[in-house]
Amino acid sequence: MGRWICYICSKVPDSLMMLLVLALSCNPSTAAIASPSAPHVKPSYSFGRTFLGLDKCNACIGTSICKKFFKEEIRFDTWLSSHLKLPPSYLLSYSGNYTDDAKSWRMVDITRLTSKYQHDRADKRICTSLLKTKTCSLEHALRRTQRFQKWLRAKRLTPDLVQGLSSPMLRCPSQRLLDRIVRRYAEVPDAGSIYMDHLTDRDKLRLLYTLSVNSHPILLQIFPDVEGWPFPRYLGSCGRLVVSASTRPLRDFFGAAPEVAADLALQLLAVLRSMGTNDLNYFFYFTHVDSGTFGVFSNGHLFIRDASTLGIIDKEEGSQLIDDQQEYKDIFSCLTVDCQSTFVSCNSIGEKHSLVMVCQELLPKLLKGKFMQPVQEKIDSFLQHCANGLADDQGVSGAVAKLAELLKPLQSCDSRFAYRYPDCKYSDKY
Repeated sequence: MGRWICYICSKVPDSLMMLLVLALSCNPSTAAIASPSAPHVKPSYSFGRTFLGLDKCNACIGTSICKKFFKEEIRFDTWLSSHLKLPPSYLLSYSGNYTDDAKSWRMVDITRLTSKYQHDRADKRICTSLLKTKTCSLEHALRRTQRFQKWLRAKRLTPDLVQGLSSPMLRCPSQRLLDRIVRRYAEVPDAGSIYMDHLTDRDKLRLLYTLSVNSHPILLQIFPDVEGWPFPRYLGSCGRLVVSASTRPLRDFFGAAPEVAADLALQLLAVLRSMGTNDLNYFFYFTHVDSGTFGVFSNGHLFIRDASTLGIIDKEEGSQLIDDQQEYKDIFSCLTVDCQSTFVSCNSIGEKHSLVMVCQELLPKLLKGKFMQPVQEKIDSFLQHCANGLADDQGVSGAVAKLAELLKPLQSCDSRFAYRYPDCKYSDKY
């Protein structure tokens, strides 16, 4: 059949296209060589500056991890899909995947410091209050403020430069804490200096903006997990998105098995204890806790997932702002909160502050109805005593200590608790 077609094509050369088709039919191997393969189009995200928040820089968090996004070394949870579509921009957080070698991937959390609606509202407030317009250059408007002009002239970050900011971390600032922020600010090349000489005008605006909106990424930078602090690892920022190591929120474990619940409750109490007593003499306290404040890594280790409501009191230096100085308000004080909101007095914070909130909001949901009587009854009694908060610091701490003593024998030692397994096999505690 092939020879017959070749004979016909030699007698009736109709057109160049016909000759090409017939010639390819005469020799299949030639056809395979001559036929060009379809070009392989690599699926790709269509990143917009608006989605990332880069169009708002330098009223943003930073740009240290932008290359990872554009090189697709950070992908959202649909990264295995043939159509790499971006998720909706109105979400507060996203599950993502991160790689350094394009072969192995690990889960990360990609979050906004606040919702897009709150960001847009704050942006509008900047324009209307500072320039009396509906839209404006955010950077131009913020640069004109008295506070930022003081930042530009400052050689060192001092308490007066952060007074009135809404972040709980800065309500009772010490010079030692502010020096730590400058020295460890990860969105600039590390200078290891307490002076701001290595920060450009752009860097200073980004740092001020981040502290004004949400101090969560700053806490992850200045108290890193590699030094034993109970925070997920900070990987970088791009525009108004922050990338950190992935954790599952504690609310996912409210229905967990009794031994898992006991383990997480003990970890939670240990974290609070370490935040109250540590080698650096910083006292951490929560202004609010909910089911997303804490998270759990895949190895079962519990960490603080959301540090935005953490306040810090320096037990070594004390606060260098008195309460009436904290009432100073400007546009940076009102980016994410009502300008009329009042501050908690630094002197009103005690050791039981965070314990009472956790006993009220989290531990009952984690431990309720998990154990046999009379153990469950005793657990409920200790939780109630702690949650009432009527006793002094020592009374609440005593109830929590008894609760921990009751929970320890309920822990188990197996591979579900990878963060302490198999070490627990050789411990007398189990």
